[in-house]
Amino acid sequence: MSPEQNLHIGLETETVCIFVVLAIFAFALDMWGHRADRVISLKTATLWTLFWVAVGLGFSLYLTVHFNSQVASLYLAGYLFEQALSVDNLFVMMAIFAWFKVDNHYVHRVLYWGVLGAVVFRLLFVLVGASLFALGPAVELIFAVVVGLSGVMMLTKKDEDKSKDFNQHFAYKAVRYFIPVFPKFVGHNFFISLATVQEELAKPENAGIILKRTGKWFCTPLFLCLVIIETTDVMFAFDSVPAVIAVSREPLIVYSAMMFAVMGLRSMYFVLDALRTYLVHLEKSVTILLFFIAIKLAAGASLHLWGVGFDLDVYVSLMVIAVILGLGILASVVFPKKA
Repeated sequence: MSPEQNLHIGLETETVCIFVVLAIFAFALDMWGHRADRVISLKTATLWTLFWVAVGLGFSLYLTVHFNSQVASLYLAGYLFEQALSVDNLFVMMAIFAWFKVDNHYVHRVLYWGVLGAVVFRLLFVLVGASLFALGPAVELIFAVVVGLSGVMMLTKKDEDKSKDFNQHFAYKAVRYFIPVFPKFVGHNFFISLATVQEELAKPENAGIILKRTGKWFCTPLFLCLVIIETTDVMFAFDSVPAVIAVSREPLIVYSAMMFAVMGLRSMYFVLDALRTYLVHLEKSVTILLFFIAIKLAAGASLHLWGVGFDLDVYVSLMVIAVILGLGILASVVFPKKA
């Protein structure tokens, strides 16, 4: 059997079933473990991250036993590429949650419902391939501006600004004329019924709210946050999916590597977020990283569109991220927040 045949696995029924069952079981277990609305501690976040790493490595072990080590190596290469190229997304997500002032109790709910969108969109990317990625540079240029603005918002936001009224929020203003939106959080709900809206409007603190559109159901700011989180995932997929496809043309290897990597990264988000509680200067590092990500996206898009710019190697990018986060951690140890 030739080396090419050794690496060709196609869509073998057994392997597809193993992947689907493992992914659904692990995702269901994660959702069940976080069914309550509560803040995720650093210890819990670390354990769940290790759980998802174990799931991803477990599938590579199955590929080694069922096929060969070469197939498993391709999977692991794609897995690591997806992890490395999607790290930027964690910092953009952090900025989005800060922009929406989402309570830490509900962040997991938003991220893991967003995973369902990632499952669909990344499958579409794998199936459509190069024709979809042709849009990449132009989209990345626009997204670079958005990420840069996110950095500005984190830089200028005030700690005492805890208002959860979205009447003046850009996201609310952008969609209120098109779909029914209630401009306040209502628990962990993405949608609320007209009856619930009427109950909320009857409360004295909501007396000034004027709805631009009405209907049987209203979305909440938490749903708007979910939509934007999902949009960032799609934007970063323009960068990461082609790189993983370049490693292997086998759709099952590509898709399984991406899915397990994305799941692990979303758990890793809570490690980073929990560290902010203990490392008081880490948020400054995150803000700087947002500007770095914006410059990287803009430079890469400009190079592909007009031939002027640069593509930053993934390893250089990871080194920059590690150094900036390391400086934030060091600053927190040397200059702790005064009681």
